[in-house]
Amino acid sequence: MKIGIQTWGSNGDIRPMLALADGLKKAGHLVTLVVSSIDNRSYRDISEQMGIAYRQVPEHIDFDMQDFAQRSFRMQPLQWIRALLDEAFFPCETAVYQAARQLVDDNDYVIGHHFLYPLKLAALERKKPFVSVTLCHAAIANPAIPPFRFPDLGYRINAWSWKLLDMLFNWALKKPLSRLWLDAGKVPPDYVLSELLTSQQLNLVAVDPLFCRSFEYWQAHHQACGFLDLAEDVQQWEIPAKLAEFLDSGAAPVYMTFGSLQQAVPEWSMDLFLEATALAGCRAIIQTSSKRYPADSQNGQVYFVGRHPHQPLFKQCAAVVHHGGAGTTHAASKSACPSVVLPFMDEQLFWAKQLQALGLAGNPLLAKKVTAASLAKAIRTVLDSKVMQNNAKLAGQAMLSNDGVARAIQLLEARL
Repeated sequence: MKIGIQTWGSNGDIRPMLALADGLKKAGHLVTLVVSSIDNRSYRDISEQMGIAYRQVPEHIDFDMQDFAQRSFRMQPLQWIRALLDEAFFPCETAVYQAARQLVDDNDYVIGHHFLYPLKLAALERKKPFVSVTLCHAAIANPAIPPFRFPDLGYRINAWSWKLLDMLFNWALKKPLSRLWLDAGKVPPDYVLSELLTSQQLNLVAVDPLFCRSFEYWQAHHQACGFLDLAEDVQQWEIPAKLAEFLDSGAAPVYMTFGSLQQAVPEWSMDLFLEATALAGCRAIIQTSSKRYPADSQNGQVYFVGRHPHQPLFKQCAAVVHHGGAGTTHAASKSACPSVVLPFMDEQLFWAKQLQALGLAGNPLLAKKVTAASLAKAIRTVLDSKVMQNNAKLAGQAMLSNDGVARAIQLLEARL
């Protein structure tokens, strides 16, 4: 079959869709990938390597991640989402929609990042099947548990709490997200969170079963497939000789990264990580985007790395300090590493709490309040905890048996 995939966002939003595209191509399908990258990173080379047709729409998004991160650091969650959309999505909404219509015309069915409502609209107009991919299950209604930050008051009250969350999203986002539908002469779905931003045919939840609690209470169109991880033959990355020498020269280091957010706070993150490393008395590998600390350089017990696939290196580390992104959370856990999480926003705090509940991390340290001393203390707690290390080992073993891409393809082929 001919399958079109469209995604939007940063690397954490795009890599899972690359993994799915690669799996579908290997399963014998013809795949086209359309990407809207808010940091303007191109995925053309890796797409061509996989034999996937690639388009970047628009070619350039006029959005300064570092400036936005500094201005939005203390915003409330819905306020932050609206600000991000105003600056990084709405200006290119028309181009994204036009690309979506072309993708629908050229393919038998389409798969989209859960936020790509223009693709859902285009598929509806052409009467083509549309599948969404959700990268975090925090927003999927489940009366067995309350929405994040809501109290657990039992099944019936939880169900009403989810309806209230739907209403809050409508209040904040319904009007701007409905404009495209109304301009096309279509009636927008009633609810933004539970209807407009997901497919009612099939919504693939790209979360490992380790993290999905009580998913049997989800509506039937929500299906947990597992983490969408790029295959090793695609990543083609080996630990450089100089880094391998550093790894062999002492105790397993602590890995430190803020993922895609690293480029938004390059100097602050370096100062924080370096001071915390010194206070904790540990060795460290720090992912850098700072001009002061270039990749593949070393400063005493600290080695600096650039962009690379996380898991091959995480497996060599004693713990991972990160921001709580879905991809980094899965990569650390699958690599049998406990975490120290410094969330910048609510979704990342949600993942931090998931890790804490599983005994894979301690209390999260809010990025807006963290100090080098508090981070160093958290690092030492993780390194000295045999219980947490053992929990991480068991979690890693459990996750290795789950193939999210294979399960996603099974679900797609069964439904469509």
